[in-house]
Amino acid sequence: MIRFLSVLCALAAILCACSPRPAVSTSPSPAPGRPGHGPWLHITGYGTATQPVRIVQQQGNRKEYDLIAHSYVSNGAQGSAIATFFTVHVTFFGKNGMQLVADAPEAILDEASNTITLTDRVHAKTDSGMTLDCDRLSYDRNTEMVHGNGHVVMKNAHGMRATGNRVDSDITLTRAAMQ
Repeated sequence: MIRFLSVLCALAAILCACSPRPAVSTSPSPAPGRPGHGPWLHITGYGTATQPVRIVQQQGNRKEYDLIAHSYVSNGAQGSAIATFFTVHVTFFGKNGMQLVADAPEAILDEASNTITLTDRVHAKTDSGMTLDCDRLSYDRNTEMVHGNGHVVMKNAHGMRATGNRVDSDITLTRAAMQ
């Protein structure tokens, strides 16, 4: 009986080696509904107290922003993903060397639209002492402008205070239009 099984296995191996094999594609297929954008990825990351999650965006030799977070979740294809960061500290760098530092419970980085949107009550401060508090603050990488909305309060270092529902400004908060 054992000899019969050995002969049967050898015969099956010979038949399998001789039969034509179907063609196998080596290129990855795009995700359904998103042709040409590569595979759809779901990535989750966690930082620690000494090694938080960190994203640094540069254009040439100039840093645009430095984002530090406790954790994140990213969904989408490379180049068009949307990542949500939790417990966020972001430093935006202007072309003139000025900085805007913002803190928020959550931030959404949208690669396709080149924006970072901080949510759930944002506090931001410039090098010159200007502060901005709002419900939601978006940074547009294409224009290097910030757009805040919801319970907007701006203060300068001398105590001047302005309130509104919306503000559009550069990152120095000196060229601001408030409504």
